Amino acid sequence: MGASTSSPARTGLLQSLANIRHGERAAVAVAALFFFCVLTALMLLRPVRDALGMSQGMDQVRWLFVGTALVTLAVNPAFGWLAARLRRFPLLAATYGFFAVGLATFWALLQFAPGAVGERSGQVFYVWFSVFNLFATMVFWALLAERFDADQGKRLFAPISVGGTLGAIFGPWLTSRLAEVVGTPALLLVAGAFVLAALALGGWLLRLLPDRKAASMRERDGPVGGSAWAGLRAVVRSPYLSGIAGYVLLMTVMATFIYFTRLQMVADVAGDTDARAAVMGRIDMWTQIAVLVLQVTVTGRLIQRFGLGIALALLPVATAVGFIGLAAYGSFVVLVVLEAGNRAMQRGITRPAREALFTVLGREDTYKAKAAIDTFVYRSGDVLGAQVEGLLGRLGFALGGLVGVVVPLAFAWTALGLWLGRAHARRAAPEAAPDASPSLPPPAAPPRRTRGIAAPSQDFP
Repeated sequence: MGASTSSPARTGLLQSLANIRHGERAAVAVAALFFFCVLTALMLLRPVRDALGMSQGMDQVRWLFVGTALVTLAVNPAFGWLAARLRRFPLLAATYGFFAVGLATFWALLQFAPGAVGERSGQVFYVWFSVFNLFATMVFWALLAERFDADQGKRLFAPISVGGTLGAIFGPWLTSRLAEVVGTPALLLVAGAFVLAALALGGWLLRLLPDRKAASMRERDGPVGGSAWAGLRAVVRSPYLSGIAGYVLLMTVMATFIYFTRLQMVADVAGDTDARAAVMGRIDMWTQIAVLVLQVTVTGRLIQRFGLGIALALLPVATAVGFIGLAAYGSFVVLVVLEAGNRAMQRGITRPAREALFTVLGREDTYKAKAAIDTFVYRSGDVLGAQVEGLLGRLGFALGGLVGVVVPLAFAWTALGLWLGRAHARRAAPEAAPDASPSLPPPAAPPRRTRGIAAPSQDFP
């Protein structure tokens, strides 16, 4: 690639906002657009999923969480088997292709056999969507954790996340514009088109980024290898991975508490499925706007200045304070502030920091252990949170009783986040060689090796 034609002002703006260096700009732009397409597809359909889940009451949603966790556990070894045998692009194609085929199948069912669509079909869609939206985002972040180093993860994951946030805003907006014009079934095809666009961008990203974790030229973009169950075993054996799993478990338990509190309050203010979907869509939109503000103004600087530990500890502190405020005032407005603030901080600050934790892991753990944590552990937290919230409700405890559970868990969650930040710093220290290049090589640069790591693979299908 020739010399950059970017103006000094534009280069200075990128440096001040996100610390994006010269050789990294193309990869960051493609990764952000990739994430935009993934989140647009998912957020197009999320309000529909939530409205369908609520149709038979809160108890049904709790059991749907159990079904989702069981299906996720069943899918994990299948994903591990694929990761062990497929090169990177075929693995992306298998994941996103399965998602696109599923959307086309549900579209055909709604279009040609609407009489067959009932309560059971809605439950199947809820579980299917809940499982594969996790795999869609997990594969994206696993690819980034494999291809970026620890320093780049702290600098670049926040600006890349902006692309996903824009998609999460664009998806619900597109739903509101198209639903009445083309009908709900056609939205599935629109979402499928964005999934296929994400797959194409994933292939482009593979061509831009070197496989820095490959031990030899032969391993570049090759299968990860190992067994299908290696990810779950690694989580159990590694204190670092167990710590990440514990953090994710506590995070999802807390998010589930907020989720069911929201469903109950929305049910009180909106009487039918369409009204509930509209209310939840508006909450989602304002949440994503808050996420965008955080990502653009705070996240990158905060992680670089204070480290991953502080970034990970902010969410538990904010969640505890929010629940205390909700218990004190108990209004729908306070709930919206709590959920929007929680999700904004989770996606705007915690998610980039949490994904950066995986940049210091080996190739197998980056895909398999990460898959186990981001899917099965995540959904297990959903189940645990749903059952605890339901038990407290059956015992007659209101929000005050829930706060009594939230605050002690938040203390443990905070301590775990601080510990993970220190553990990541210790693991990242050996990577920081004095002569290491601070940025990615330009895409057109000739093949080279750095510290025994292979150059960007040209072996793209």
